[in-house]
Order: sequence, then C-alpha cells, then structure tokens
Amino acid sequence: MKKEAFKKTAQSVIKWLEKRNMEGYYFETAAEAVQTALDMMPEGSVIAHGGSATLVESGMMDAIKAGNYTLIDRAAQNTRENYAKAILSDYYFMSTNAITLKGELVNIDGNANRVGCLCHGPSHVMMLVGMNKLATDVESAVKRARTYACPANAHRLNRNTPCGNIGVCGDCLLDDCFCNQIVITRRSGHKGRIKVFLIGEELGF
Repeated sequence: MKKEAFKKTAQSVIKWLEKRNMEGYYFETAAEAVQTALDMMPEGSVIAHGGSATLVESGMMDAIKAGNYTLIDRAAQNTRENYAKAILSDYYFMSTNAITLKGELVNIDGNANRVGCLCHGPSHVMMLVGMNKLATDVESAVKRARTYACPANAHRLNRNTPCGNIGVCGDCLLDDCFCNQIVITRRSGHKGRIKVFLIGEELGF
C-alpha cells in the first residue's frame, strides 16, 4: 500500500518538476535508482558530490567508486581546490534537505559548496531523494530541514550548536553553525540539468 501511495505522489511531483525545467524519476528501490544513474553517465565522466547520508545509504557512492570515472572525492580531500574542481564536473551528486509536493527544492548549507554546485557549474546535477524528504510547501520544507535534517547532521558532524547538543534548532549564529545559506530552487534555468531520482525508501535525514 505504501509503495503504491509513494508512486502516485511521485508521479504528481514529477509533473511539477517538469514544469520547473527539471527531470524527475521514481524508483521503488535505491538499487534501481543507482543503476539508472550509472547508465546515464559515460565512462570517464568527472564526478563530484556533496556531503550526503543518502548517497552513502543508497549505495551510490560505492557504485561510483567502483566504476570507471574520475571522482573528485570531498570526503578524501575536503579542500577549496576540490570545491573549485567540483564546479567543472560533468556530474554532481547530492540529495536535498526537502522537496515540496510542487517540486520546489529546499537546501541548507554551511560552506555553500553543495548549494553552489546545485545553482551553477556542473553540467548535470543528479539528486537522489528518499520519499521521506517530501513536504507540503516551502514553509514546511524549510521547517523540516531546520528541525529534522540539521540536528541529525549536526550530531553526525559533531557540531557545537544547539541542534547538535540538544537536538533543537536555536537559530544560532555560532562558529559551528551550518545554516548559513538557505536555498530554494523553484526552477532550473537549464532544461534537464537537474535530475531528481525519487526513491520509495526512507533515506538520509
């Protein structure tokens, strides 16, 4: 029952993504989404990625590392030079903190490397998104990101922030704060550049 409901909801979201110049796809499993993403990329492609629990949990990162690609791995070398190289990548992988039922993307970032590549640079943005990231509208999407995704990520990254220490957003301005940019993507200026892989599983935060 849940899978069928996910499929119907995803079909509606995909129609909205098309109106916003983005491509949407739905997969019942992460494995199907990963294989489709791999099929879309020619061997030798330059690939970069943002920090994402979804990419790890889905198996996307392992699949990329096992393939014949040039990977700009921020996890191996988290430097400004790698961030600059990522801008010129062929494919940039990330998830989203939330997506609305009308296909708007909401992302919160600390250094802006992830949202920067979402907005401009890489030829293609490949976004793997569990259906748990859905929100009714932009306001609820921002709320979801700040009250659910940010505390989980702050704990994961050992950040000294209210959300990291007590699990509740304090609207802080501390040095460890990573709510520095809140980016709402309501439309892509380049048709098909952003590809959203909706997955009927709970992935990431």
